[in-house]
Amino acid sequence: MNRNGRATGYPIRSALVLGFLFGGMALLAARALWLQVVTSDYLQEQGNARHLRVIQDNSHRGMIFDRHGEPLAISTPVDSVWAEPGELGEARAQWPALARVLGMSAREIAQAVRHYQGREFMYLKRHVTPEQAEQVKTLNIAGVGLTREYRRYYPSGTVAGHVVGFTDVDDQGLEGIELAYDKQLRAIPGRKRVLKDRYGNIVESVESVTLPLPGKDVTLSLDRRLQYLVYRELKAAVATHHARGASAIVLDARSGEVLAMVNEPGFNPNNRASLRSSVFRNRAVTDVFEPGSTVKPFTIAAALESGKFFPHTMIDTAPGLLTVGRSTIRDTHNYGQLTLAQVIEKSSNVGAARIALALSGRGLRDMFVKTGFGAITGVELPGEVTGRMNPPSGVPIELATLGYGYGISVTPLQLARAYSVLANGGRVLPVSLLRHDTLPDGERVMSEQTARQVRGMLEQAVSQDGTGVAAQVAYYRVGGKTGTAHKLVNGEYANRSYIASFAGFAPASNPRLVMIITVDEPQGSSYFGGQVAAPVFSKVMAGALRLLNIPPDNLNAPARRTAGLGREGVT
Repeated sequence: MNRNGRATGYPIRSALVLGFLFGGMALLAARALWLQVVTSDYLQEQGNARHLRVIQDNSHRGMIFDRHGEPLAISTPVDSVWAEPGELGEARAQWPALARVLGMSAREIAQAVRHYQGREFMYLKRHVTPEQAEQVKTLNIAGVGLTREYRRYYPSGTVAGHVVGFTDVDDQGLEGIELAYDKQLRAIPGRKRVLKDRYGNIVESVESVTLPLPGKDVTLSLDRRLQYLVYRELKAAVATHHARGASAIVLDARSGEVLAMVNEPGFNPNNRASLRSSVFRNRAVTDVFEPGSTVKPFTIAAALESGKFFPHTMIDTAPGLLTVGRSTIRDTHNYGQLTLAQVIEKSSNVGAARIALALSGRGLRDMFVKTGFGAITGVELPGEVTGRMNPPSGVPIELATLGYGYGISVTPLQLARAYSVLANGGRVLPVSLLRHDTLPDGERVMSEQTARQVRGMLEQAVSQDGTGVAAQVAYYRVGGKTGTAHKLVNGEYANRSYIASFAGFAPASNPRLVMIITVDEPQGSSYFGGQVAAPVFSKVMAGALRLLNIPPDNLNAPARRTAGLGREGVT
């Protein structure tokens, strides 16, 4: 009431205010009840749809080890940048900054957004550096985030590149062991539910939907120490002789395991962006050549197995040439009468041809086939070829030239497998790039006596009077054979293009290692196998015997070292 005794309107106003206040509170309570009870499930579903995502949960690819557990291929965690095209399209103002961080252009980002329009996911850049990943986080662009992947790294680089191979950006094997054993090495990704913020960053991992499975490891038969030794010497030989390329293989004579396999030129699987695909092929299993005189021991083995010849059977090679049909086979000298052992020691083409002609065509060919020529080795490397072993034709000149390694094509690995037959006593062993825990039995293809006799002849070929004198190794007995063959160019034998090779084993008293060296197109006056390939064999074999602690078998008569000038002709 006022001072005149009349009532005022304040109580009415207060009542109205209170009414509005309580009414608002009631509405808020009703709204809360509606949201939290009536429509709770719907809202939760909508919220989850905006912020919960099921994403791929990656795991690492299996590792590749050498026989001693040294890593040849490992997987390292890296980040990749992804984006939701719709959201990124609305952040056009931030494209230039994002492009600078990723080493892209704003135009490239625009093209990617247009290409993936309507989709929920795209990669902007795979396998970025840690610095780039951190800068992307700092930009905090809506719809742009990081995901964890794995990148393959090869510690041995070029040294084992052709054998180990490599993977693509999706971690799938493309070459070498990575391709051959991709199914075993490949990881199986899982799926997990994560909570993301409005920028697309993962805030919390909610739960695993399916667990990821890492790939299985693979242990190779390779010895990384030998691999490096072979690589170093092969690279030096190519440089010295200005050769087009070279291949080398070291086998365990007892197990058939590949201890080293190197091609030159090589490539670094960690950095191959600018390389041609042709450099990736493993020439030890994909490229063939006519082996020349390196197959003469198998001609001699066929002669001994036939029962028509004995180690001291005399072969008339005078006057240093042999006419077969309209063709003439020549030696570098007139050696006259030679024993079987001397045919190998002097690398006589005439002698080998006469022996081949005295055998049935099938008898000689069967020996070649049984020792593995014309068939893949089963090493399971991509691109391995069979070589060429022609069926018997009945043409005398074809049989004669087969006796000294023409008219037949082999891979370096096939030649290594064949020499392992001589080294282990006459058994063909399966060739393997995986480490064996037990020794295989193999299949007998020639008598132990024949294998032993031929090994003795090959020891003689590395004597001071043999063509392979430069292959000698101090304090060890060595057996082996040189080869020098013309290359086929456009179906014709090239006059100045050769494959120089040496095939051998050590210690000759009880062979442990078989080694093949081939050098493609050495230049200059030194192109014979005894000049080019045999010295490489000597250096590598000497180092390998020491690394493997194989005891010497010739302590009383150390080998005399020469200048490496072999005494052979083009055989």
